[in-house]
Amino acid sequence: MASTAAAIDLQSIGLTFASRTGVPVVALKDVSCRFEPGKVTALIGPSGCGKSTLLQIARGFLAPGEGRLRYLAADGGESARPPEMATVWQSFNLFPWRTILDNVAFGLEMIGVPRAEREARARQALARVDLAGFEDKFPRQLSGGMRQRVGLARALVMKPDVLLLDEPFGALDAQTRLVLQEQLAKLVEESGTTALLVTHSIEEAILLGDKIFVMTARPGRIAAEIAVDLPRPRSLATTHDPRYGELFDRIYGLLRDEVVRAMANDRETG
Repeated sequence: MASTAAAIDLQSIGLTFASRTGVPVVALKDVSCRFEPGKVTALIGPSGCGKSTLLQIARGFLAPGEGRLRYLAADGGESARPPEMATVWQSFNLFPWRTILDNVAFGLEMIGVPRAEREARARQALARVDLAGFEDKFPRQLSGGMRQRVGLARALVMKPDVLLLDEPFGALDAQTRLVLQEQLAKLVEESGTTALLVTHSIEEAILLGDKIFVMTARPGRIAAEIAVDLPRPRSLATTHDPRYGELFDRIYGLLRDEVVRAMANDRETG
């Protein structure tokens, strides 16, 4: 890993977009939060609140209009360069003409890793997501859940300092989503990778997260920072823990008000 960054720190972040109507849209306002090293931080909030936008700012893909983004080193000082990052998107984004092995190895190919090494690393990554034996298949031959696991393997093979997960299971059916949530929780726990998760699912945020930031309706702000003190490993059985129920109710209570406000905003601007 090329970076010594240990945390991602956002201070008073704001961002305003131009709109087709000419009326500026304030996407984020005065957002301050920190993504800690080796932890999973979940961002949850109503649709359109700026969760994915904040993820893109953390990644460095989008510059904030206000505030400051810092990558911190292990000693607490500012790092000279950002950590190595990889993203798993909701859409699979696989190349249909490449085999599963070559899809996973693509990022390594782009940075010049020799073929033998990149194929070996790709096979290892596929084995970690239980897809050993599917290396020579093509994306069209796999189910949606399997293709999303390929996307996860493609991110993990890069050995990132930070794994960004933008609604990674949003396009999957409920049963597949539950299985992949458990699998992802196990992978993150084993690797110790810093992870940022954008999700609409309270259950997903609790099962995967060490900390949850609940965001308000647009303009997106941090409404609450909630620590998840449930023991790991976590699985569907965790949902029967009374503490899980308490967390769920607390987060739902915060979100419900914000979702209602977002719906009212949509009616006013629709």
